[in-house]
Amino acid sequence: MTGRNATGMATLALDLQVLAGDEDFFRHFGGTSAELCGRNLFDLLHPSAPAVLREHFLRLHDGRRTRFTERVVGHRAGGRVFSGELTGTAVQGPSDAPAAIVVLVKPDDEKAEDDAPAQRRNLLSPLEAQILEGVATGASTVQMAAKLYLSRQGVEYHVGSMLRKMKAPNRAALVSRAYAAGMLTVGTWPARVRPDFVK
Repeated sequence: MTGRNATGMATLALDLQVLAGDEDFFRHFGGTSAELCGRNLFDLLHPSAPAVLREHFLRLHDGRRTRFTERVVGHRAGGRVFSGELTGTAVQGPSDAPAAIVVLVKPDDEKAEDDAPAQRRNLLSPLEAQILEGVATGASTVQMAAKLYLSRQGVEYHVGSMLRKMKAPNRAALVSRAYAAGMLTVGTWPARVRPDFVK
């Protein structure tokens, strides 16, 4: 019997359309073969999928590389997301040009993901959410302190708390991890913390 975080495998056309996959691949994305075959891989990933992922696929397509591994956030049924690793490998055709791409998707421990929605919804206080939004827009500590009627030390305290909570080494990594977790809205400026991540 396969584990809940077993690696799923799928074959993609060169335009990244899902041609076929195994049971684990379809289970990870919460759909059936009939529902997911024919869809573009990026339709199955969170909109925050890194731009570098498209570059990796382009390099596979152009023959500049044969394999890559990248962190991704995927969609599940019910609006849930999961994080994990995606590995792409070019399958050579008879003319040495890529004929297809095989992807392996290995979610992080899914048990933790299943237990996480309630924790995620209560992850940030309203004040922390405002500070994270400020960090995401590039606001300085002084600017955030003036806007939120806090001292600079107060802002730094809350930033430090979020850095520890998100296991991020600096502000840039904090924003990156917030996007990867689906905490920040995608495609809008300025980015906002989604309400289900605020207490």
